[in-house]
Amino acid sequence: MNFPERLKELRQGKNLSQIALAKDLGVSSRNYQRYEYGEIEAPISVGVALADFFNVSLDYLVGRSDNPQRY
Repeated sequence: MNFPERLKELRQGKNLSQIALAKDLGVSSRNYQRYEYGEIEAPISVGVALADFFNVSLDYLVGRSDNPQRY
């Protein structure tokens, strides 16, 4: 699973809209949509914020691991 797929799965698992999550992260809803659609890559600061928000490791978030546990 790649970053956009994982991001969508995590967001939907918390029953959040793209707009609500973008607001929580402090990014524009359009940029968030573009992250989730794979149109642009999220900056590392946004990746870290997303991993913290979902309480998962960055490796899990970007699809390098299937283990969401943070170390």
